[in-house]
Amino acid sequence: MTLQSTNRTALLGRKLGMSQVWDDKGFFVPVTLVDVSTNVVTGVKTEETDGYKAVQLGYGQIDPTKVTKPLAGHFAKAGVTPRRHLVEIRTDNAEDFTPGQELSADVFADGAQVDVTGTTKGKGFAGTIKRWGFKSYRRTHGSHKNERRPGSVGACATPSRILKGKRMAGRMGHVTSTVQNLTVVSVDQASGVIAIKGALPGPKGGIVVLRSAVKGA
Repeated sequence: MTLQSTNRTALLGRKLGMSQVWDDKGFFVPVTLVDVSTNVVTGVKTEETDGYKAVQLGYGQIDPTKVTKPLAGHFAKAGVTPRRHLVEIRTDNAEDFTPGQELSADVFADGAQVDVTGTTKGKGFAGTIKRWGFKSYRRTHGSHKNERRPGSVGACATPSRILKGKRMAGRMGHVTSTVQNLTVVSVDQASGVIAIKGALPGPKGGIVVLRSAVKGA
């Protein structure tokens, strides 16, 4: 997975679930906890060798016997133990990083604005009402079980086909989604956990990428 970025800080982590905290004014704040305890730089791309600048981050431990030989060699070259998840971050300051460098939770400070990217929950095959929010037909005598059907989808003589992109039934969810401008409420460097205000895409235990907000506060 490659994510576009320009001079932005990033971490790879696992969504632990939601919790709650109270701010200085005594207001209730819902937060999502993200574990970022094992981030390490596994590779650095430069203009001279690769034609672009980027930093590859690794997260999560994995049994070395379960890693392919090419990946094992890649991790050995970086001087790190094998990692389960990898992500590549485009950044203009890639030369500031070195393979084997560890990144901790304090990369982000309290109050920082971040963009969070993850994979949404898969809902399976869904109809138009659940997938797109279509209005149902009236449930009255004689409706003949048509209340949740999408209705006519054809296009008569012109253009005599269903146009691409038409909202119809199909697979729902399990797509890459980014939520922008979320606020970092607190950072626990000792445990490697970051608390972010609000909800993040994906299920509990899902992998997410935290990046400094591209649009700022």
